[in-house]
Amino acid sequence: MLAVYFDCPGGPENLYVKEVMKPHPGEGEVLVKVSASALNRVDLLQRRGKYPPPKGASEILGLEAAGTVAELGTGCKGQWKIGDAVMALVSGGGQAEYVTVPEGLLMPIPKDMTFLQAAAIPEAWLTAFQLLHFVAKVQKGETVLIHAGASGVGTAAIQLVRLAKAIPIATAGTQEKLKATANAGAAAGFNYKTEDFSEKVLAFTQGLGVDVILDCVGGSYWEKNLSCLRTDGRWIIYGLLSGGEVHGDLLARLLSKRASIHTTLLRSRDKEYKERLVKAFTEDALPYFTGGASPHLQPLVDSVYPLHEIAAAHRIMEENKNIGKIVIEMPAPS
Repeated sequence: MLAVYFDCPGGPENLYVKEVMKPHPGEGEVLVKVSASALNRVDLLQRRGKYPPPKGASEILGLEAAGTVAELGTGCKGQWKIGDAVMALVSGGGQAEYVTVPEGLLMPIPKDMTFLQAAAIPEAWLTAFQLLHFVAKVQKGETVLIHAGASGVGTAAIQLVRLAKAIPIATAGTQEKLKATANAGAAAGFNYKTEDFSEKVLAFTQGLGVDVILDCVGGSYWEKNLSCLRTDGRWIIYGLLSGGEVHGDLLARLLSKRASIHTTLLRSRDKEYKERLVKAFTEDALPYFTGGASPHLQPLVDSVYPLHEIAAAHRIMEENKNIGKIVIEMPAPS
């Protein structure tokens, strides 16, 4: 089968498509014929040698896939059959023609949704769902500040906050991206490059601040985050795009607000945790992707690249040009 590969860490130019052995499903696993995958920041970090895959995971890039069930391993419980249209969260291996997936990490593709759209769901939407419900435990009526609001996770989080009957507000770096956050349902959006988002957030919340912050930026935002975090608020860190160093009296500021910091990652979680997450998302959110559901959830696809143009896709994400998800399309069967 064909798969994305790189021989040594470095830039996008190191990526190429290589013929590798097709995997075989193990106990309780399903083999998926991949039609589409998608790009995540983790793929860029792994390509640079800064985020190795978890022990036992495929070294092939790709944390999500959409396609059809091709083979069932021994011990599968019968919830899937060959030919089923599925999407999956994987720890690696998604950017290949086939990938093996524990059966509990598969989800049915919503009716009338294409593989290209479905590939944009698993990693971003499960991350956002985890942040909001497993970590922040968001409540009806709360206000949630979402950094990188036009990203795959950001646009998913905005919609899921609305679904939870809470109020999403977002930051982004261009007016075009802020427009995308508004289209996704953000009640307000602030350009972090041209305005002080903490002042704008305090004005929006009439001085109270937000109940929850979803932060993938890290170090450079700490003072502004704490300035606009409400007393007893929850600051959820799930990425460090600006680095992890903090210069200043973080703990005293945090203590004065009785606020809490939670950190979380998804890829390194064990299978049982991921299965609980997939089950909760499938039950509580997935029905809203079907046409006619209200509110209607929808993945935002920025662009689609064929597998052999994977390096170009990486460059677009590295330059922060995408709004929503960059999807990778597998070659059509010959």
